[in-house]
Amino acid sequence: MTSPQAGRQMQQAILAGGCFWCTEAVMKEVRGVTKVESGYIGGHVPNPDYRTVCSGKTGHAEAVRVTFDPTQVSFRDLLMLFFATHDPTTLNRQGADVGTQYRSAVFPLNEEQERETRAVMAELTAQGVFDRPIVTTIEPAGPFYVAEDEHQNFYARNPNQPYCRAVITPKVAKFRQAYSDRLRA
Repeated sequence: MTSPQAGRQMQQAILAGGCFWCTEAVMKEVRGVTKVESGYIGGHVPNPDYRTVCSGKTGHAEAVRVTFDPTQVSFRDLLMLFFATHDPTTLNRQGADVGTQYRSAVFPLNEEQERETRAVMAELTAQGVFDRPIVTTIEPAGPFYVAEDEHQNFYARNPNQPYCRAVITPKVAKFRQAYSDRLRA
């Protein structure tokens, strides 16, 4: 039996929107997304772990690597969902999570993704979507280090954990309501 993805050219996107648990929980719900991995990128320490990244001394951001089918969801669509489901106007912060590891950033994997990111950010700015300037950075995509197993699929495995209930559940609910046409079946 052939898998549904056989023969399709999958693409990837690397996005940092604060705590990777939040971004992962939203992206896993998007139709056309086939895989979401939480991890670390953008720093100077090789093979970082959660504890060292949380220290703020590695330069890494908590991020997700999203594998997607571009025939079902485009990179631009993912960017629009990304900007709609976190606050890209707060520098090195998402809610109570503070530090450079929680920065809003896009790590383009090619020139086309970089152009599209710049275009989306300019469009959102021109439309006045946010009350404050977008501070999301566009950074070179260096090595992506997959986070420890306990950080993968965190929200699905821990929906009643206090942080999940207080922060992730409302974010996912907002996404489901606003983007019901984008939900996987």
